[in-house]
Amino acid sequence: MELGTNFAAKLEPFLLISKSAKGAAAAKLIRDATSAPGVFVFAELLELPNIQELANNEQHAPFLSLLQIFSYRTYREYLENKDSLPPLNQAQTTKLRYLTVVTLAAERRILPYYLLLQELKVESIRELEDLIIDAIYLDILRGKLDQKEQQFEIEYTMGRDLEPGKLECVLVALHNWATTTASVLAELDQKLTEAATHNAMVHADNEEHERIYVANLKEAQERQKDTKGGRRTAPFGSSNADNMDVDDPCLDGPKIRNRKAPTDSMVKLQQRKRNRF
Repeated sequence: MELGTNFAAKLEPFLLISKSAKGAAAAKLIRDATSAPGVFVFAELLELPNIQELANNEQHAPFLSLLQIFSYRTYREYLENKDSLPPLNQAQTTKLRYLTVVTLAAERRILPYYLLLQELKVESIRELEDLIIDAIYLDILRGKLDQKEQQFEIEYTMGRDLEPGKLECVLVALHNWATTTASVLAELDQKLTEAATHNAMVHADNEEHERIYVANLKEAQERQKDTKGGRRTAPFGSSNADNMDVDDPCLDGPKIRNRKAPTDSMVKLQQRKRNRF
């Protein structure tokens, strides 16, 4: 659930009463609404004709200004104009401090303690941290207190009423945000497309490398088989078989297996020896 979703419902009883409240009754209604627990938005009450009529009454006009302070201004601005505004009770003071933190959070995400102490006019860090913790429990804002760094890190806040004349600024800010977001998304889409293309190319390269590797491995295995087969059997009619003379009686002896076949010169030499005898 978003922060502040039930705040408008808290204002409903005061809107019903305001239909018949005029003058002093309308001024009292403003005091009651700004003091009531859980009421943090006031735009609908501020826009009512009975409330706007207080601007024409010198006695009750300060209450209309007070309602404007609670609607979209800060505690510091109240203190700057407090001489012309009704005094605040404790409930109003605490509520306006809560709303001031929301306004400051719209300008910066990290709020240093020194800035909060200056804007909220609290006397100690302990009092400041208690105030922020109470605001968190009331669903006015969310964040983390960093006591080491002396700062409050904002995560979310409720939305405050929009000050008259600020609508155009908000629209411009939203337009700029939409343009920036669209540009970032387009850039991300391009990066994703490039990444997908790169991954496809890498996948194709890996498949081609795997195919070549398997083919080379298969070829190497076939060559290895052929080589081993040639060593096991000598082909018929090889040089070793041609050099063997099966009719030579000299080949019967084991010691003459490697003797060379007799040449013509050796045969003539043997005949000469025989002729001598």
